[in-house]
Amino acid sequence: MKLLTELKVKIGYNEGDIFDAIRKKYGVFRDEIESFEIVKESLDSRKKPDVFYSLNVAASVKNSAKKKLSKLNEISVNRRGVEYSRVDFDGKRPVVVGFGPAGMFAGLALAVAGFKPIILEQGKQVDERQKDIDEFWNTRKLNEFSNVQFGEGGAGTFSDGKLASNVSNEYTKRCINEFILNGAPSEIFYSHAPHIGSDELKKVVKNIRNKIIENGGEIWFNTKFEDFELDHDGNIQKVVAKNVISGDIQEFETSSLTLAVGHSAVHVYKLLKQKEFNLKQKPFAMGVRIEQNQDDINFSQYGKVDDKLPAANYKLVEHLENGRSVFTFCMCPGGYVVASSSEEGTVVTNGMSEHARDGKNANSAVLVNVVPEDFGSDDPLAGVEFQHKYERLAFELGGRNYNAPAEKVKDFLSNAEVKDEKFSNVLPTYRPGITLADLSKCLPEFVTESLKLALPRFNRKIDSFAKDDNLLIGVESRSSAPVQIVRDENFMATKKGIFVCGEGAGYAGGITSSAADGIKCAEKVMQFLTSEKI
Repeated sequence: MKLLTELKVKIGYNEGDIFDAIRKKYGVFRDEIESFEIVKESLDSRKKPDVFYSLNVAASVKNSAKKKLSKLNEISVNRRGVEYSRVDFDGKRPVVVGFGPAGMFAGLALAVAGFKPIILEQGKQVDERQKDIDEFWNTRKLNEFSNVQFGEGGAGTFSDGKLASNVSNEYTKRCINEFILNGAPSEIFYSHAPHIGSDELKKVVKNIRNKIIENGGEIWFNTKFEDFELDHDGNIQKVVAKNVISGDIQEFETSSLTLAVGHSAVHVYKLLKQKEFNLKQKPFAMGVRIEQNQDDINFSQYGKVDDKLPAANYKLVEHLENGRSVFTFCMCPGGYVVASSSEEGTVVTNGMSEHARDGKNANSAVLVNVVPEDFGSDDPLAGVEFQHKYERLAFELGGRNYNAPAEKVKDFLSNAEVKDEKFSNVLPTYRPGITLADLSKCLPEFVTESLKLALPRFNRKIDSFAKDDNLLIGVESRSSAPVQIVRDENFMATKKGIFVCGEGAGYAGGITSSAADGIKCAEKVMQFLTSEKI
């Protein structure tokens, strides 16, 4: 297939518009094209309000067009997902802990390859998990095992479902393809900013679960990883887990344990510290989530508001004179700010949007880099305690009822003691509710200082970013793990047969990179198990 690049098409384009663009640029007519597939789509808004799409297309053409396109590059479009030659494995079944993106894709790879993994997840299946989350948002009753952080699909299921990754390779492509094969919209294959949306992700993770089971894997929900045992030679031999509803203990004999837990599985960090694993402090970030009117963001980014245009997003960073960096993260166009606590007595915020991104508000995290020197201790879990300190302060400041402390931008920047209680342009979406308060009381001083420096500068880059009545909601503290579980080149951590991967281990950030890390880890597990058997 020939790669046709930079085809200019209008907003709301159709197949005919693509054929017209090919004819105008390359002189190739519709009847000379056997088939084509979009491989990249980007939105060009550099000359507002003249906004258009630029497409790269892979086309199969007839002989009459081949001479016209002879100088163009060839391209092969690969739509393969997670595929392996199946082995007849009869050893002890591998155990995977966690059913977020890393654990899900590690489990899928192992199942497809014939290793019949046992996957442990302390949370519930996604539909039951949704009920627990709704109950928390509506009644303030938190289930510490089933919430926005824990349960089928991991934290990413209740997010925007972004699939962007800083690395593009065969692993990330296989992850994207696998999402599509399991029901995700096909445009994530070529979009410059692919996302699935929380509503569609719930369907996708159920399909992947079913695929794992069909290939011989087992998924134990409501089952919390508690401990493991080693044999006399220091090899993993048993995993101990507990049903969080009944309290029953379950033991699994295995020679392979993969820890694919998320960044909120503090009990796993504590267990590994107790077992003298090599843990390292790791930088992370902390700040607030800002909520804005989506039409304001659309006009700033496009120079117009047009229903045919997608809800606009942004990505900003500012390197400050105080040595800190402030950046936006997990921007959710047309989305909602959500309560994401996983422990009693804490307030944690995050952002979520559905596939249509049709909510009235935009939101994103505005974060300041936090380095190990800020933790005040050389304990490997000092960063975890640093997080919890400010999450507990936010709980107190919000009223001890899981309301999130919030403040309008103008009050935050002016240090106003009396908070503006009128909401017109931006109505808060956070449930169960917000409490207007001085956010500096639940943030480190350097975070407050840095946010106050950066917000006006962001507003110069995107008009209305820091509009007076835009809302800041605290705290955003779980963008990444503050600890890393050290592993070798075989993804093995300290003890033989124990593997670690994903965001909670400190080696990924986001859905796609975590899923890809899970696949890579599974391949190391396969090599280990087959060599052990031999």
